[in-house]
This record gives sequence, structure tokens and C-alpha cells, in this order.
Amino acid sequence: MRSPNTLACVFSRRKWLPVVGLAALLLFPTWVRADAAVLFDANTLTDQAQKLYGSSGQEAVQDWFGSLDSAQGLAETAQLSVVNRFWNSAVRQAQDSEVWKQTDFWATPLDSLGKGLGDCEDFVIGKYFSLISLGVSPEKLRFIYVRAQVQGAAIAHMVLGYYATPTAEPLVLDSLIDAIKPARQRKDLTPVFSFNVQGIYVPGAKPASVNQIGRWRTLIQRMQRQGFTP
Repeated sequence: MRSPNTLACVFSRRKWLPVVGLAALLLFPTWVRADAAVLFDANTLTDQAQKLYGSSGQEAVQDWFGSLDSAQGLAETAQLSVVNRFWNSAVRQAQDSEVWKQTDFWATPLDSLGKGLGDCEDFVIGKYFSLISLGVSPEKLRFIYVRAQVQGAAIAHMVLGYYATPTAEPLVLDSLIDAIKPARQRKDLTPVFSFNVQGIYVPGAKPASVNQIGRWRTLIQRMQRQGFTP
């Protein structure tokens, strides 16, 4: 497990949805099907990386493309492993205050690779959009805010959940550890709430619009300016 000193992810809004049990939040998602994909032109993103982050950023983005190419055609569980392994090795844990001089900043995949640094949310963003670009349905993926127990301390943290079916136990992709484990094996995580491009999820309620999360809107706008079409 990585050092907790650089792992804190600050919740920018304290009045979030109520904390609920792990089983209720993670095991019974409400799926609202939507046709969504992340498309990008490799040349455009490579040029953007060179412009914004120089040759090192360009090389990092090219490495990302190579990782995605290697995952094409694999089973989804194998794609999870490729994507999780790439992001956990390509980006070093760092706080937003260090990288962006802000309390909370959601970086695009290009930004995280260009800097080579990111906090837990940036890892999840990179993994989420990587998997969607590989053809994984967006309703199978969730950003999950959690409280993580790390060396006796509870830290605000985010992980990516993958649901093979609406009733399946999710697999957890985490920047704290490289192993992808079922949720029931992650007793160190206490969920707060989850969301994806289709909505914010709380059991017993209809999904709320993800546009209520201002940093999500800003993230999508920045991705579009960089050449993504999320």
C-alpha cells in the first residue's frame, strides 16, 4: 500500500449525499442505459501534450495509447487489469495543492499524464475514460467516494467500481493498491456515494444529474478543449 502522506483527496463540497452501507451502495446499482463513448484523435492529443507538457508529456500520452492498443479485443476483466496497472505506474500520487496550487482540481487524462502526478480522483478519471474508450459500457463504471483506512488513519478517497451486471458484486480499481478485488474484500473502504456520467446514485432514490457536480462539468469542458469528445 502506498504512503498515506500524499493520498488525501479533499471533498470540495461537504453537504454530499448521506453515507450508506457498502452493500446497499455498491451491490444494487440502478442502471440507466445511455450511449456514451470517449473518442479522440491520437494526433490531436499528441500535439496537445507536446504543446502543454513538452516531449515528456508527449511520450506519456503515446505510452497511454500503446497501453490502450494492447488492451483492444481482450475480455473486460483483462482490460481492467491493463488499465489499472498502467495508471498506477504512469502517475505518481500527489496532492492538488502541490500539483495545481488548488485545494481540489480534477485533471483530465492528458493533464495527469503530462504532469506525471495526480491524486485519487485523477487516477479514477484516467481509468474511467480509458475503459470507456475501449468500449466498456459507462453504466458498468462508477466513481465511488469512500473513506479509506490507511495505517490507522481515515482519509477521503475515491476508487473506480466495475459492475459486470447490474446485480454483480463490483470490482474495485484503486490507486492505493494494484490488486483489483471484489468490494467485499475491501473492508478498509467505507463508501460515501457514487456517480458516473449518467447520474449520482443513492439507494432508494432516482439518480440525480451528474451536472450537480460542478467539477465534473468543468472536467468535461476541459477535455473537450483538449480534443476529447466525452
